[in-house]
Amino acid sequence: MQGDVDQAAEQRRARIAWYYFVGGLTQQEISNRLGLTRARVNRILAACRADGMVRVEIHSPFARAVELEHALVTRFGLTEAVVAPVPDDPETLQQSIGHAAAGYVASLARPGMTLGVGWGQTLGQCVNVLRSPPMPGMTVVSLMGGLTRGSSHNTFELASRYAEAFGAESLHLAAPIYVEGAAVRQTLLSTDPLRQVQERALAADLAVISVGDLSGQSLLCRVDTVASVVDELRQAGAVGDVLAHFLDAEGREVDHPLNRRAMAMAPDGLRRIGHTVAISGGAHKVPILRAVLTAGYINALVTDEATAQRLIEG
Repeated sequence: MQGDVDQAAEQRRARIAWYYFVGGLTQQEISNRLGLTRARVNRILAACRADGMVRVEIHSPFARAVELEHALVTRFGLTEAVVAPVPDDPETLQQSIGHAAAGYVASLARPGMTLGVGWGQTLGQCVNVLRSPPMPGMTVVSLMGGLTRGSSHNTFELASRYAEAFGAESLHLAAPIYVEGAAVRQTLLSTDPLRQVQERALAADLAVISVGDLSGQSLLCRVDTVASVVDELRQAGAVGDVLAHFLDAEGREVDHPLNRRAMAMAPDGLRRIGHTVAISGGAHKVPILRAVLTAGYINALVTDEATAQRLIEG
């Protein structure tokens, strides 16, 4: 536990040093961005100089991540970006991103707020390690329908786990991810219980989502309804999905019946939410992440160094 605290402090020192000596931000701008007093920023900068972290270069394993965060914010007009190191074991990439996201999401939580939750394995990794004091009056709401059978990554379970982490109540869009057709979707969403959940979701203060590609690594593409039409989605121009809606490389919904059957908030709805954070990474996610960033559906991103580099180079 002490090691985690020391690492977080070192990462914050690196971030402050990079913003000031390389990024050109003033101490007041850094203070505003990180929620610290200007006097504390000044003391940390002085310590960085005194102990040798700052010479000609920033000597910290987190310096590259901070540089990438700044580049993502600048290129895509984000409010914030958090970049996690690439782990030695590729199998733990989602866990690494989830750990980085947990602290960030916890720092955004406030009593009385509404938190919208999507689905995905990385969101599950995030809530596994998310620690927060109770948030009185907070509500967690699902942004999409769920699976008909249990799964630790199902939207229903995820929303409940986020609610438990914050000591909040949860609201669920009690319907499958996809229904039989657009008419059925409209009928269900017009019923009072589901309409109220949708309205609460659109009024959320904060949303945490993930994105999916069209490979076998995607949870959504393992669902029978989607697996049977993956080739059709590709032919329609899809590069992946956000909240069960399939998008092209520019972030536009593709013309496919599946999008009209989705029991989920439409991507455009994310723009109405105060702060939307995408938590996702890996080379296979780059096209759909770039699409979501290009379309402006999110204003914060938590990802890994390799993915951040590809997004910037793209």
